[in-house]
Amino acid sequence: MKPLFTIHGGEFLVGDFIEKNIRQVNLWVPSRDTGVDLLVTDSKNQKTLALQVKFSRDFLVTHKPQSLQKGLKACGWWRIERQKLVNSKADYWVFVLLGFAGRSRDFIVIKPTELLARLDSIHGRVETIQSYLWVTKDEKCWEARGLNRNEEKALAEGRYEHEVRDFSEYLNQWTPILALGS
Repeated sequence: MKPLFTIHGGEFLVGDFIEKNIRQVNLWVPSRDTGVDLLVTDSKNQKTLALQVKFSRDFLVTHKPQSLQKGLKACGWWRIERQKLVNSKADYWVFVLLGFAGRSRDFIVIKPTELLARLDSIHGRVETIQSYLWVTKDEKCWEARGLNRNEEKALAEGRYEHEVRDFSEYLNQWTPILALGS
């Protein structure tokens, strides 16, 4: 076993949320890096889910015009290596968006296979995937990388539609972990 380490901010936020809101499960931190950041078990430690956590600073206030800020809570950016996603041992990837302006905290909880299929559909099969996940004030989540200014404006105003880019069904979707505890 390697020396004790500190978990990163995203792992802390996910763990804190689970411990405060889904009390019928146990939360574990692996002792070494295996591509799994957190383990969640049922109360008897018989069923397990593995989580890979990804955290991004909020780019909304620093990189987006005021006109977009009115309708958005947070804008995250991630670089995802395709092979890490393809070979992921995690059952779910959790993207953490911590909105600074509104002090919001949102999570996208998605299976790695679904994430890869959606990102491939949007960006093509590239080795390094650049992903921008944006959360709106009306509780929608969108993959926004590659949108033009008019599409960004429509997204912020709640007028944007695109089935593959719509990640709203994964926004704050803790059903798999809730099911583990029942």
